[in-house]
Amino acid sequence: MRKKILQIIPTLDRCGAEKQMVLLATHLPKDEFEVEVAVLTRGGAFEEELAEAKIPTTFIKKRLKIDPFALNRLKREIKQFQPDLVHTWLFAANAYGRKAAIDCEIPRIVAGERCVDQWKSWYHFCIDRWLAQKTDRIATNSEGVKDFYVKHGLPAEKFVIIPNAVLPPETTVESLRSVSLNEIFEELGVTNIEPAGDYFPICCSEYDSERKTFLPLSSELRFQQTPFILGVVARLWQQKRIDDLLWIFETLKFVNLNFHAIIIGDGPERDRLLRLRDQWQLSDCVHFLGQRNDVARFMQHFDVLLSSSAYEGQSNSILESMAMEIPVIATDIPGNNDLVVEGVTGLLVPDSGEDFRLRRRTFVEKILFLLENKELRKKMGVAAKTRIAEHFSLEQMIQRYSKLYQTVCNL
Repeated sequence: MRKKILQIIPTLDRCGAEKQMVLLATHLPKDEFEVEVAVLTRGGAFEEELAEAKIPTTFIKKRLKIDPFALNRLKREIKQFQPDLVHTWLFAANAYGRKAAIDCEIPRIVAGERCVDQWKSWYHFCIDRWLAQKTDRIATNSEGVKDFYVKHGLPAEKFVIIPNAVLPPETTVESLRSVSLNEIFEELGVTNIEPAGDYFPICCSEYDSERKTFLPLSSELRFQQTPFILGVVARLWQQKRIDDLLWIFETLKFVNLNFHAIIIGDGPERDRLLRLRDQWQLSDCVHFLGQRNDVARFMQHFDVLLSSSAYEGQSNSILESMAMEIPVIATDIPGNNDLVVEGVTGLLVPDSGEDFRLRRRTFVEKILFLLENKELRKKMGVAAKTRIAEHFSLEQMIQRYSKLYQTVCNL
């Protein structure tokens, strides 16, 4: 007999947890599981995928931070579906979903902690600890997330680590590249792609007044005819530290590196970051594309993917770029270092804590190093794709969740 699984999530925005939930809901074996989705607040980009997979989706329409009416609507949905197991994702759904499931006497509950949530305050963790008592398992995507929550009092024995997964590219790298780089430039409104000329050595005295080191471009970088493409795929909010990347791009422009940076994603920081880009006179080489449904079309032309996050769970953009043979330069934080093997599939930059100058400078140095080593980039790209296929495939994730659900339902 099929097990009935209710997935509860705050939104269907194009973000990491939402993407993983939709992958899971649409690919669980239909002969083993009957899946429905409850969305607390609003729909989004993933509605269409759920509809195409014929996954019933209910919108609870939670409007207030504390919304007893939404809680009651969620309870009605649970009573109507009568799931064998409720799986909640992210804090709002973990709170409302688990409380509703407990009140409806649902026999089994799985919660999803997806990130090192440094934004949480003491009362968030109090709620997490209280609800964990009534939770059978807590599914997370990395050891770093588990360690973070165990330090805040959640029971280690309830955690199950199931890494994120990525769909294999729908078409081959070669066919995706049939969308030429010139077409991409034309779409971006870029007309001049010639190198800027002689470089200017950059004095790094703002980093270290004693050393006064310089970062001149090598001859290979100075005469690069086709611009390098530096890619960023991220939500535009403080966690992602896009400010760091704009500073890095300003430095690369100052030394006359021939490059364009493509930033894909949206978020509450967008307007401020656009003003900062224009203030630093980067609009000719730094392009904010907003939210896109055709990320792969651009990503296939990235020479490097950059991730400057302060904290993560397990980055979908890093997973997807590695699956497309794109090497990654990312901050060395939990989640990122589960994916990026230093010197093999990409490069890691020490987070450096409050020393943002050192972190930014190290990013610049590693970007220049990787760009001037074409064969190394290619080798890293191949190794990255192999790593994703071996450790982060969709098939592996589905098998692990199927086993988790069956195990919990049979407790």
